Amino acid sequence: MDIRVTVTTAPANPTDAHLADPDHNPSFTKVIFHGEIREDLIFPFPALAAAERESLAMILDSLRAFAAATLDSHQLDADGKFSDAVRHGMHELGLMGMNIPESHGGFGASAKVFNRVFGEIGATDPALAVYFGAHQSIGCKGITLFGTDDQKQRWLPGCASGDIVAAFCLTEPGSGSDAQAMTTTATPSADGTSYTITGTKIWISNAGYAGLFTVFAKVPVTVDGVTKQRVTAFAVDAKLPGITLGQPEQKMGIKASDTRTVTFEQVVVPAADRIGDVGHGFRIALEVLNSGRLGLSAASSLGARRIMRDALEYAKQRTQFGRSIGSFEMIQQKIAVNAAETYASDAAWMLTAGMVDRGGVDFSLETACCKIFASELAFRASNDALQIAGGIGYSKEYPYEQSVRDSRINLIFEGTNEILRALVALTALQQPGERLKALGKAFKDPLHSIGAIGSYVAGRAKRQVTSPSFTLVHEALKDEAEMVAGIIHDLALAVESMLLKHGKAVIERQFLQLRLANAAIDIYMAVATLSRTTWEIERAGSVEAATAEIDCARVFIPAAMRRARRNVRALKANQDARLKAIAERALDSAELAPVPPTDR
Repeated sequence: MDIRVTVTTAPANPTDAHLADPDHNPSFTKVIFHGEIREDLIFPFPALAAAERESLAMILDSLRAFAAATLDSHQLDADGKFSDAVRHGMHELGLMGMNIPESHGGFGASAKVFNRVFGEIGATDPALAVYFGAHQSIGCKGITLFGTDDQKQRWLPGCASGDIVAAFCLTEPGSGSDAQAMTTTATPSADGTSYTITGTKIWISNAGYAGLFTVFAKVPVTVDGVTKQRVTAFAVDAKLPGITLGQPEQKMGIKASDTRTVTFEQVVVPAADRIGDVGHGFRIALEVLNSGRLGLSAASSLGARRIMRDALEYAKQRTQFGRSIGSFEMIQQKIAVNAAETYASDAAWMLTAGMVDRGGVDFSLETACCKIFASELAFRASNDALQIAGGIGYSKEYPYEQSVRDSRINLIFEGTNEILRALVALTALQQPGERLKALGKAFKDPLHSIGAIGSYVAGRAKRQVTSPSFTLVHEALKDEAEMVAGIIHDLALAVESMLLKHGKAVIERQFLQLRLANAAIDIYMAVATLSRTTWEIERAGSVEAATAEIDCARVFIPAAMRRARRNVRALKANQDARLKAIAERALDSAELAPVPPTDR
């Protein structure tokens, strides 16, 4: 797996206050690798203003009424496509412009409102959530964030009304997570007025409906007399000559969503439709995908809640041995764990949406954490719901098997969970690594660097004995807060030791990266849970009135911290060499494990 991590530094345009600005507002998750807790980013928990709450309620009521009258997920799955009534109904509700600014015909929703609506659509029909998200979370988001005034005026009103459906063209046959390996080219004309795009993009959601493609291609530039290829973004009219579509992909799930190959053969695009500067395409793609990941998190989280609601109804009605199966503790264990994890997942995507709305906060790792956790939760919840339903869960007559199929794609969408774990680990390691690199230089000239060396030694000694702490968590959650703070302290020390031992080689040590990312994800989910539950207690007026919320927090946080502790300890003591040997032996022999004795 080729992993290339690019870290965004500052908004390309100072007016884009919502974009990440890590130089001034470093990510919460990044600083935990230093053993620090930025409470200002997580408290208070982001609540909706009264006007937002009222608007959201109206949108959700309209969406639910539309779904009840028009949507039949089972039929959409069987048909493998949306009816005109479904798509046009979405347009008429104004949903296609939810996060497009009001100045360009949209609703201008906050991230909190937009992602809550995204979640509702995901819980209603996952394929429809793909249509919704591929359009505005990623399809036209590049124009919303980075487009010129002219581009916004030409494209966004049509996108907001649904007259123009947008799609995002990044992935290629030989370029998936490694976007830098793309081969699609955009050659500038001699007079600089246009670009000619040639290449093939695959797995393009909404391709069959699209009027607008956001396309990423490599533009040749000359640097010090040498020609280099720089990834650049373009807004491409889907009706331009030279664009052809493949047949709809036959997928395992989300069957109604339209997914195709899009081929560009000498497609001439006006230079005025280039988004951002030449070479800024990769950064634009990362910013856009951050938006998509957060929406996908909300959709997954509420989707888990939705399928478990069906399972709860069944567990109450189905009787065995003279009692409902919901009264058996093995079934209750599945229900309780999913409840606690859904509570945490909701807390995390809402907390992250609050960071987006605040503006200027680097939330790239937080959206990755949310997406990983929520997508895996949705898949587990679907499997648990099917298991609770037993034999009928395996039947197409009921919603469970479709939920398993539909939820599986979320672990791949918007960056696979493996590549996102690498992103979390390697990005978070960057600053500790730079600090130790500077220390290494100091040791080469110790007489002139005694101050830097002394500062490091003193700082390390302090970090060894001083644990960070939470000051804004409600007193009722004191024990849970201390657990989380303790793990953050242990993680920072383990990271430093790991970097001293492995140095640059850590880039190839993905067993270690996996543990780092998993610990960071569990920590962020726990922190979000602390913030939310503190707010819930204050809103309820007493600890007793928030019993349901506190129970979820007290189940989730200790379990998450046990997982995190195991991952931190395994950074030092592990069986990585043996794991690698087993995997490489299987790859070489094309046989998973030694064959059973009957076959020898």
